[in-house]
Amino acid sequence: MASRNKPPKKRNEDRPLRSGALDLSSHRLIVCLGAGGAGKTTIGAALALECALAGRAVDVMTIDPAPRLLDMLGLKTRPSTPQQVSLSALHPRHGGRLRALRLDPKRMFDRLIEHYAPSPAARDGILGNRIYRGLSSALAGVSDYMAVEQLLDLRREAASNLIVLDTPPAQEALEFLDAPRRILELLSSRALTLLGASREMGRGMGILDVAARAVLAAFDRLTGLHLLADVKAFVRSFEGMYAGFADRATQVQALIREPTSIMVLVTGTAPQRIEQTREFILSLHRLGLRPGALIVNRVMPPLPQLEELRLARLPVQLKRKLERNLADFNALKAREAACLEQLHELTDGIPMLMAMDIGDEPVNLKELLGIARSLQVVA
Repeated sequence: MASRNKPPKKRNEDRPLRSGALDLSSHRLIVCLGAGGAGKTTIGAALALECALAGRAVDVMTIDPAPRLLDMLGLKTRPSTPQQVSLSALHPRHGGRLRALRLDPKRMFDRLIEHYAPSPAARDGILGNRIYRGLSSALAGVSDYMAVEQLLDLRREAASNLIVLDTPPAQEALEFLDAPRRILELLSSRALTLLGASREMGRGMGILDVAARAVLAAFDRLTGLHLLADVKAFVRSFEGMYAGFADRATQVQALIREPTSIMVLVTGTAPQRIEQTREFILSLHRLGLRPGALIVNRVMPPLPQLEELRLARLPVQLKRKLERNLADFNALKAREAACLEQLHELTDGIPMLMAMDIGDEPVNLKELLGIARSLQVVA
């Protein structure tokens, strides 16, 4: 294990993030995943920044409602469209630029309807429907699908040759990755036929379908909400658009699995992170996906040798305190090394890298870049 804790080699400050095991120069999509608090937002921002400085046109999007990514990049607003990040102080290579945005599901849904509705009347009918207004603002599943649509929009714009996606924590990230399949499943389900069925179509419905509609109709009579009529009108208003939804969901399924796409799983060295990482990898496998890299965040920097401390010209009392502190830190370092060993066993051939702990959360671009350039491969 000693070789895994050597200080990182000095990197060429002008070259893109690259190592024998991990090369991001050929990738067009990086999806950053991880449990809450592991540092996936920080790592995603750091990777996006370094790739931009290396001369690539990069868009970084956060699905996470928390604004940390935008804060780290120095954006005071919460843009729902790509906004330029100033890189002039860091002297990017020619062509390098970075834009950032935060997903706004309601805005994206409205934009989708305005773009794909078959007619102005259909567009106005959907946007004015109370079921749509509640659905577009409230349901978590809508965020997943709108993130899928936003990702596809960014890719189609072709204004960037790299998209970095900061996902929500853990389970929500898995729901995003599974969203295209769930969309396709919904669009082929009996539920849409049931809710949008006309009276003539109803004659061919099964007894359970008829019973379900009877319950909804009874609910309407009791409440006076006319919910069934509104739901049916809502479903019917999308006629002619379902094939497009299915087509775009299929495109995103393919995009996530392209050789130029990579999922980067971010974790830490606390003991509980080991089980979280194991579960995350298994969940990805169940979706037919596999992480392309595991990055262990906030790894302790190398510690001084005890002999160096003893030879230092310091007051005796101070030296004794420092020796006790060093013993404590060495114990933490040994525990961290054991965690790294266990994480390495989970990788199954996946490249594993370490990002050094800078002592606090990064607050500016220079500190973000320092994190990216501290990355070293665990042999």
